[in-house]
Formats: sequence, structure tokens, C-alpha cells
Amino acid sequence: MKKLILTIGLIGLIIFCGLYAKRKFYDPKHRLETAKLEVKKLADKDEIRDGDLIFHTSLSRQSKAIQLATKSKYSHCGIIYKENGQYYVFEAVQPVKTTPLDKWIARGENGHYVIKRLKNADRILTAETLEKMKLEGKKFKGKNYDLTFEWNDDKIYCSELIWKIYQRATGIEIGKLEKLSDFDLTSDVVKKKMKER
Repeated sequence: MKKLILTIGLIGLIIFCGLYAKRKFYDPKHRLETAKLEVKKLADKDEIRDGDLIFHTSLSRQSKAIQLATKSKYSHCGIIYKENGQYYVFEAVQPVKTTPLDKWIARGENGHYVIKRLKNADRILTAETLEKMKLEGKKFKGKNYDLTFEWNDDKIYCSELIWKIYQRATGIEIGKLEKLSDFDLTSDVVKKKMKER
């Protein structure tokens, strides 16, 4: 089977979506507490909504290789949902799961993150559509993270997760699908990570 990989936001997603929030904070001693305050500010200012996309630089072992190959400063992404008054990120990690937004923010490099929203989100992301998105997401919950970036539903990686949820629930293709060979695989960091797979 041909391997496909989705450009992690990265450029395509960021251009496709409108910029709504960009924050950076770093308080190593009180990282989670700072993130909780940050989420409260976002909610108070209406800078965060169901269906928004969030990006950060992961501290995972493959993060640098992803950044080099995709030429993006971000290496991880997810979809934000609000449930019972709290915000969460639906993400493909090991395994695919829902993570409280404050913990997701605190987990990224230097607490830096960017939130993006579809330019026409008010029209597209209706309550009915968001419910469809969540139902699509449930099909992936608990699945393993895909370290080899295959384009199937057996295992899944972060940008594949948000692409498939949006496409299947709304018909919108966020970002451009590319073959693995379209990326910059020349870095020693990338080559080493690919050999590990």
C-alpha cells in the first residue's frame, strides 16, 4: 500500500483556517496551573470553541523529525471540544484519546500553542455537525498511534485524525494529502527516526 502523510498543519491547515489565538507562556514550576489560567482567559474572551484546531511542538521523541520533514514549527495537533463546561483536545497519541486542554497546553514545548478556526466555522460547525465529528472520532478512540504514517484506519497519527474527522463529518478536506516522498527526508534526524520504524 502506498504511504501517504498529511502535512501536519501545518502550513495547509494554518492557511486554511483563520487565526484566533496564539499564546506563549513558560512557568516550569507552575506549568499546569498557568495552563489552567490560560484556558480560563481563552474561554472568557471567546477565543476558543468546539471544533477549533490546536497545534503545538510536542516533546515526543519523533517531534524534531516531524518538524524537519514537514518544515513546520509545530509537530502535534488535535481538535478542541467542550463537554460539561470543560475544554478537551481529541488527539492521536498512544492511544487516541481525549486530554483536558490545560494538560495538553502544559505538555507542549514552552507552553506555546496556536488555535485555528475555520473561516466560516459559524456556518459549518453547527451542533449537528459537531455531533457527527464526535461520532466519527469515537471510531478512532483507543487506537494505537501510527509511527509509520500509513493511510488506513488501523492505527492513526495526529493530522490524519483531524483530517479524517473533518472530511467524514463535513466533507471538508483540511490540508493537502502528500506522499511521504514529498517531504524532506534528507536530515540525519529524519533518517534515524525512519530506520527505527
